Amino acid sequence: MVEASKILPAVLIALVLVSAVQAFQLNSLKEKVESGTLSVSSGSKGAVSVGSGDGGSAVASSGSGSTGAASSIADLPQMVGGC
Repeated sequence: MVEASKILPAVLIALVLVSAVQAFQLNSLKEKVESGTLSVSSGSKGAVSVGSGDGGSAVASSGSGSTGAASSIADLPQMVGGC
């Protein structure tokens, strides 16, 4: 059986490495948001794009043709199987 004194340092090293990778990814994402070059797509549902040069405003669109949170809220009962 593997001793706990060997497992604990290995787990801690793995957690530190994962944290370091996530810190670099977060820093990269932050730089993209600040520079306005972020472009996000979510398949057929729509896309959010930043970088049009108008001060960093975001434009969202849904695949059904209607925009905004109202359409998402209206579709909520069907999405979660509500009444």
